[in-house]
Amino acid sequence: MPTNARCLAWRRLPVKPEAAVTVLDGSALKGQSGWRRIVHAFGYSRAGLLAAFRGEAAFRQLLLLNAVLVPLAFYLDVGRAERALLIGVCLVALIVELLNSAIEATVDRISLALHPLSKQAKDLGSAAQLVTMGLIALVWAVILL
Repeated sequence: MPTNARCLAWRRLPVKPEAAVTVLDGSALKGQSGWRRIVHAFGYSRAGLLAAFRGEAAFRQLLLLNAVLVPLAFYLDVGRAERALLIGVCLVALIVELLNSAIEATVDRISLALHPLSKQAKDLGSAAQLVTMGLIALVWAVILL
């Protein structure tokens, strides 16, 4: 494969830097449709969730928080719309953490050298997660108080 090939589809992200990376040519995934495409997409999503669980302490902490808050949302005497909001904001926090982890992995993949733009990208991802945690607190407080 030429070194200037830019269109690569990653099948699996390594959890450890020394782990092998399986790389597919981007054209190998072209033309897939129907169930086969869905099955492959599910496999990639599963790999991403496993990588986040294994490699990101913040993701595991959010899963623990969700394990408490989601059942609590079903226990509380609130309407369906309020319950959906209580659960929805918790899931948004997981989504933002996955995106933050993706940003961090991408920045680290490009270079581990200290650079102001790398720091800014990571700080912005962290700020997005902070805003999401504030949103959880705000929604739960507005509904319950």
